[in-house]
Amino acid sequence: MTRFLSLLVAAVCALAVGSASAAQAAVSQNSPEAAAISFYTWFIQHDSDQTYPLSEPDIERYVATDTVGRLRNDYAHAGPPNGVDYFLKVQDYDSRDWLAHIQVQRALMLGDVAVVPVSFGSQDPVHVLVFLKRVDATWKIIKIDDTWEYR
Repeated sequence: MTRFLSLLVAAVCALAVGSASAAQAAVSQNSPEAAAISFYTWFIQHDSDQTYPLSEPDIERYVATDTVGRLRNDYAHAGPPNGVDYFLKVQDYDSRDWLAHIQVQRALMLGDVAVVPVSFGSQDPVHVLVFLKRVDATWKIIKIDDTWEYR
């Protein structure tokens, strides 16, 4: 009987720990940091000489509709802002290296906006600040900024 109780207590503890871990994983998967990683993984995989992710309808899974509309308009009339890709802040990059080396820092919350620092690449990493807001229970990108010095 004692052995049975010990096994029962162990099973209940394992179930409780497993449930807590599953709940924590669910929360972290719906975090601004996870949204930034998902976006950049998708973006880099779909960025090529033949296609540009901004023109794909799937971009609205990651980027707010208003932001997508303004960017599409800007690209159609004047090309990329500052002559570099809006989302990556560079003209060229090594997609394999960047996919393997996407790093995010913990989000800083400013009211209802999350700011997530993201770095790309193993050599001379590029850093951006990703601004996200909840839209229909999903974190969506509303703005990307660089970390360049003021010029």
